[in-house]
Amino acid sequence: MKPQLIVVSKAAGGPERAILRAGDWRVPCVLGRAGISRFKREGDGATPAGTLRPRLVLFRSDRLTRPATELPVRAIRPQDGWCDDPDDRNYNRPVTLPYPARHERLWRDDSLYDLLAVLDWNLEPAIGNRGSAIFLHLARADGAPTEGCIAMGRAAMQRLLRCMNGDTRIEIA
Repeated sequence: MKPQLIVVSKAAGGPERAILRAGDWRVPCVLGRAGISRFKREGDGATPAGTLRPRLVLFRSDRLTRPATELPVRAIRPQDGWCDDPDDRNYNRPVTLPYPARHERLWRDDSLYDLLAVLDWNLEPAIGNRGSAIFLHLARADGAPTEGCIAMGRAAMQRLLRCMNGDTRIEIA
């Protein structure tokens, strides 16, 4: 299975519930608490509607082995962060910690970012307040919504990454 198009669409159970479809394979996933929005804003809790591309896979090498994928892969380091301050020059970019502006730590105590794919939402150029740190990452055990990302179980994420490459598109509708 090497689908070039992966579709994420709403499912029953609330605005944050969705189904990810890659070819004939379907898997439940979790979106932002506000569901899908065509007008994504920083901090709104929505997953942006549109067609996104995976750019880079990051993983915790102290917890997982290198994932099998044709996408670029890099191990997360304890000093890795992601700037989510719309007024900072590095908004929606990776940063090295400590960092003076508002940011997320990629090296987390929980397992959400043990394996993630950076999606190309608002990257080039990054426009202030349009949303940052939109990732495909691991879901919480209780299925709680994300802050705007797409999340799924680890086995499903590993399977999905195996079929992704530089031509993959993720359509969120």
